[in-house]
Amino acid sequence: MPAEIVLIGGAAIVSGYGFRNTTTAIDALIHAASSMKDAIIHVGDRFSLPPGWLNSDFTRTDSYTDRIVRFSRFYKSFYQMLSVRILTGEYLIAMKLRSFRHYKNDISDIVGILAEHTDRREPISFAMIDRAVRDLYDSWDDFPARARPFLDDIFRNGEFSALYEKVSENERAARTDLLTLQDSYSDLFQTADPETVLRTLRAKKVTKSVKK
Repeated sequence: MPAEIVLIGGAAIVSGYGFRNTTTAIDALIHAASSMKDAIIHVGDRFSLPPGWLNSDFTRTDSYTDRIVRFSRFYKSFYQMLSVRILTGEYLIAMKLRSFRHYKNDISDIVGILAEHTDRREPISFAMIDRAVRDLYDSWDDFPARARPFLDDIFRNGEFSALYEKVSENERAARTDLLTLQDSYSDLFQTADPETVLRTLRAKKVTKSVKK
């Protein structure tokens, strides 16, 4: 029986789109015998890849749902030994909205997918994303507070390509802030998630600028 993996997140985006060409690790649902897992380790060793280069760690995040396989579609097969499935754009966007991290690629990935589908003349509508959200999570109830308003705003704007550059720059700045200030606010990093840290750091910056 062939092994099967479902590509998620950055790996799915790199595979299906041209606006992003790297990912730090391949997130996937892996349905395979132990021999396949041995093969994953062998490939990692052969190409000097870091441990966990192919992993299912995302199953411990809020964006995971056991419905992912049901709404995935066939992508490729390799030597009749490995079947790869993938999520289409609206489902990837739904997952990115569910996590909605400003320090990762979540927001730029949302805009990049919308921009590329528009360029292909295969636009993704708000209604398609809304349906994907309900397919995977039933409703918007547990989504971050800013996720749906953000989606409303970018559809009103409609300039996805121009917006992509802006949100990518904001994400890079957020990552820089977290790395630069980690030592100064180590107590925050120990007790709060990165999004909370970012909000705190930005509030401190605003307070300092007002005092000046």
